[in-house]
Amino acid sequence: MKMVGFYMDLTKQEKEMLEGKQGSAVKKSMEILVALGEIYNAKKLVDVESVQIAGVSYDNLGDAGLEFLSELAKDGKVKVLTTLNPAGMDLENYKTLGISEEFAVKQRMVIEAFAKMGIITTCTCTPYLVGNSPHFNQHIAWSESSAVAYANSVLGARTNREGGPSALAAALTGKTPLYGMQLDENRQARIKVMVKGLGRGTERFGALGKAIGEKIKDKPAYIVGVKEATIEELKSLSASIATYGGAAIFHMKGITPNKTKAPKEKIIITKEDIENALKSMNDDCEVDFVSVGCPHASIKEIAKLAELLKGKKVKKEFWVTTARPTKRIADAVGYSKTIEEAGAKFAADTCCVVAPIKGRFKCLATDSAKGCYYAAAKNKFKIKIMPVEKIVEEACKEMKQ
Repeated sequence: MKMVGFYMDLTKQEKEMLEGKQGSAVKKSMEILVALGEIYNAKKLVDVESVQIAGVSYDNLGDAGLEFLSELAKDGKVKVLTTLNPAGMDLENYKTLGISEEFAVKQRMVIEAFAKMGIITTCTCTPYLVGNSPHFNQHIAWSESSAVAYANSVLGARTNREGGPSALAAALTGKTPLYGMQLDENRQARIKVMVKGLGRGTERFGALGKAIGEKIKDKPAYIVGVKEATIEELKSLSASIATYGGAAIFHMKGITPNKTKAPKEKIIITKEDIENALKSMNDDCEVDFVSVGCPHASIKEIAKLAELLKGKKVKKEFWVTTARPTKRIADAVGYSKTIEEAGAKFAADTCCVVAPIKGRFKCLATDSAKGCYYAAAKNKFKIKIMPVEKIVEEACKEMKQ
């Protein structure tokens, strides 16, 4: 009987992995990858340089997911640099953020299983800011939507949007099927987007991603008319274009590195479109929760917050979500002290999308279009999107009685 997957052009080493000669975790991983390859008609597997795994929060995994990880951790060891998406809590400061001890026990077990496999437990949706930063044209296997869009578009690396199991399988084998965004032909732009009246700021780039995503869905876009963009603005755009449309790649003339042909089909995104996107993320509500860092805040964003909060006192729950390594830099240079003296809290290792906070708040203020989407869809919060300067002002206002 022909072994599943042998219709693909597998190497001798890959066949041995599939046969179980490198252990049960590798065998299971190869079965996942070969099945995925068969679904998408991949002709072979390709070596990956790095992996980023989603499905880390116990709030999403549950006991079944924890059991799956624990089984793989018995003999599984990663073969390439691998980092994690945010967990369901700050691994050091969860009590201050109102996370129960019962949840914390389970979340630590999840992290311990990943660590046992040799995974770097950074717990961040911006791995490219903390050392997992692949080169142009390298094959990788990442799974968080904003990180995937950023890696493909801004870094020029090559990744499909992996599921948690397929990303982990890639980490344990060092392989991924060669299909989709790994191939040149699927990375080409299919629609030209002419942008007018964008302006600057993470909230406006997030609104741009929303406006584009809702119109073109998952088509790769060639965006023209944006003259400048910071890393922070590009991560905001990557997050929102993936959230509201599902695109895994975009091209921005003069800014992103991939080469693409200019498509014949085109649309125009006007200043009015961007303003309408912003209005759609502004509910009539009193803010009781403030958050910055979706995707995770960079050290530059934290420095800006420290500047804005210096000498002030916040009156509302205020989370700054970021990667643990970034938080340690902020500690070293004094940004954390300034922010925490103002009454804001760091939520390292986690974010407002995956933390179990449903029912705790009513109205979120943020600069993140992605944060707005999940606050409304998952946690049933009312939302307000605004620039960081306005967020700080809002945080310092007294709640109405």
